[in-house]
Amino acid sequence: RWYEVQLDGTKCYRKAVIGSVSDYKTEAEAQKAADALRLEINEQTPRQQLQAISTETLVEHYRQHELPDIVQGTRPLGSQAGEDETRKSFSTQTTYAGYLRKWILPRWRSYRLADVKPIHVEQWLKSLPVSRGTKAKIRNIMSALYSHAQRWEWTTSNPIKHVRQSAKRARVPTVLTPQQVKDFLANLADPAKTAVLLGALTGLRVGELLGLKWSDIDFEKLEINVIRDVVKQRIERCKTEASKKAIPIDAELAETLWSRRLRCPYNQPNDWVFASPRQKGRQPYWPGSLFRIALQPALKAAGIAGPVGWHTLRHTFGTLMKANGEDVKTIQELLRHANYKVTMDVYTQAVTEVKRTAHSRVARQIMGEKKGGEDEG
Repeated sequence: RWYEVQLDGTKCYRKAVIGSVSDYKTEAEAQKAADALRLEINEQTPRQQLQAISTETLVEHYRQHELPDIVQGTRPLGSQAGEDETRKSFSTQTTYAGYLRKWILPRWRSYRLADVKPIHVEQWLKSLPVSRGTKAKIRNIMSALYSHAQRWEWTTSNPIKHVRQSAKRARVPTVLTPQQVKDFLANLADPAKTAVLLGALTGLRVGELLGLKWSDIDFEKLEINVIRDVVKQRIERCKTEASKKAIPIDAELAETLWSRRLRCPYNQPNDWVFASPRQKGRQPYWPGSLFRIALQPALKAAGIAGPVGWHTLRHTFGTLMKANGEDVKTIQELLRHANYKVTMDVYTQAVTEVKRTAHSRVARQIMGEKKGGEDEG
């Protein structure tokens, strides 16, 4: 409960319900929520009094405003994203909540905003037993916290901007050869077989792949319209504007999809292409479940080693296009990247024979063509 000063100088009594005992099971949890709300109520408090804001209080305020679907439980299974373009996707909110709980709060919860120094954060990140990519994600979330504090005018600087942390991959993503893809498919049965084939031939992200409905496939134009992305069984908007572009499909692939539609019990326009029988078609398959049940055994049977996941199909699609000599713009358009640098730096690799051929072309230009019978050694 509090009094709010009105424009005419009078005070108006206000009150707000923080939550129930089911939302906050301990007094400490309720106090954290109250502290976050108190920050908004006391917006007119002099800045020097706000310097005492702790990281824990900032995190709670950030969670309530930026991660509402996690805090308030407003996104049940099967729900669709709202119209708010600034609202983070459910998967992003889940990721942020996990990083805040597991890494950031245990180390920095008692620190005041002004006491968090770049060099201390940098040294802490170096000590964490995680990949560079994970460290970079932690750094970025901490930076987002301070940006949130700047928007609310609780701090004038973001010290995390000065924290150096590389996001360079520790290992190169696995890419399958055409023969490996064939062996993989030979050990699969539908619906996993069609899902893997479609992923390998279109480069669709797994959420886009399992989020397809029959109405999204134009069998006359031989195109797929990517409308949605299903993450943790919540329907999200596509990742970027570029992701919404229609992608072409080969006529033989279209025949395979049409054949599946004829055999599938869920074949109406608004049905999921990969509808889960367990959910009576109301939801698509969970990607993790389908991978464990079908894809993992097939990979083992095909003798394919190394870390392989759904995203391997996307990397494979991009790399094979590059090996076939496709131009960068075409690859970017088919992968639906907003930036061609992502296409070339992350999603395509030069395969060994292509590298050897490219090297040999330059060698022949400089050294000249080999004379007949000349020994390579």
